[in-house]
Amino acid sequence: MIYRENTEGFYADRNLYQGLGEFMPTEDMALSVRRVTAKCCERIARRAFEAAVGRRNKVTSVHKANVFRVSDGLWLREVRKVAKDFPKVQLEEVIVDAMAALLLRDPMRFDVIVAENMYGDILSDEASELSGGLGLGGSINAGDTWCLAQAQHGSAPDIAGKNIANPTSLILSAAMLLEWIAGRTGNSALATAAKKIEAAVDAVLKNPATRTADLGGKLGTREFSGAVAAQLI
Repeated sequence: MIYRENTEGFYADRNLYQGLGEFMPTEDMALSVRRVTAKCCERIARRAFEAAVGRRNKVTSVHKANVFRVSDGLWLREVRKVAKDFPKVQLEEVIVDAMAALLLRDPMRFDVIVAENMYGDILSDEASELSGGLGLGGSINAGDTWCLAQAQHGSAPDIAGKNIANPTSLILSAAMLLEWIAGRTGNSALATAAKKIEAAVDAVLKNPATRTADLGGKLGTREFSGAVAAQLI
């Protein structure tokens, strides 16, 4: 499970209060400014540690503090502070480039991974490939008050309307949204529904005959979704 801070970092559209975090003083020079705040580092770290308590009690914090000594140094400071509130959870710190290799070499070593925006963006795609492709990873954008579900891979306008996209990611994202709501409302029916959706997806993917083309199957988007729905009836 990857927890990615999604409101700052090297993303031009969310760096600054006004204006973009990228600019060109001359036509041959481009500069990019990354914003990192203690508040956002602490917030995402706490969510990761809370998740680890219900799993294997391990959090891996991804950073590049050997190069970004100030900004990633701030990240590590806040993650370590949160770790003190969870004495039963092991904290591991891994430099991002080593993490990219270790995630492929020994994925079972990890449980909950927490990273800033750009690192988490890249590593989450890599993790999805481990399970078979970008079309399989569920994700939610969860804040303190609001939450939205979206496919982990983002949009794919080049294949829109062609009935060839793998809808697994979006289906699992909807299940994660139900889990998020259930956790804040205590609605056990929503939690049960989420588990049933995940089980239905697993059942359909287990059968090679009911997979989408990107996984070696023959089903289109609508047919795969119908197969999942049939498992829920």
